[in-house]
Amino acid sequence: MKSRTMMLITLLCLCVTLTAFAQQSPTNQDREGWNQFKVTSTTFSDGGNIPLIMVYNQCSYYPGGGDQSPQLSWSNAPRGTRSFVVVAYDPTASFTHWGMYNISGRATGLPRNAGVPNSPYGLQISNDFGDLNYDGPCPPPQYNPPNHTYVFTVYALDMVLPTLPTHGDFPPGAEALYHALIAAGRGDHVLDSASIVGYFPGK
Repeated sequence: MKSRTMMLITLLCLCVTLTAFAQQSPTNQDREGWNQFKVTSTTFSDGGNIPLIMVYNQCSYYPGGGDQSPQLSWSNAPRGTRSFVVVAYDPTASFTHWGMYNISGRATGLPRNAGVPNSPYGLQISNDFGDLNYDGPCPPPQYNPPNHTYVFTVYALDMVLPTLPTHGDFPPGAEALYHALIAAGRGDHVLDSASIVGYFPGK
């Protein structure tokens, strides 16, 4: 019982930490100047609505979803960047939809639908659906608030993260990636981050 309680406390702390990351990481709208690290997308606009092409394709609430990760571009990455991490997180539900790490430090973005199984662009963690790929929004409309926020954050690191360990038959999940990011941040290896925010089913 004690170990179960400690596990629940640990998971709660991780959720609080990531929510703080999502809220504190400035969006493009918060940044000023031409030389700031920033992220944009041709799939959706910062502060706009998430299109159906990005919605979970097994969502009974919103049928017809394409379940494709958005196109992402980033610019003005800090000097010394060796790798990027991309996280798609819903702070409304404390739910991780996607995590990709060890993206090449020479990359300037990801094409649409880069978050497929065995993606060539980076290593992916198991999202909160339990899949090693991107899965899009599917917020239950019967729960409040019905509209959810989706934060896509790109982290620039001056290191390549160690390959996250598996535990038996279980692949590394979101908590493992967040632990790695927190450790990298404590070691001053996170050079900068930028986010783009979308809403579904709409503001």
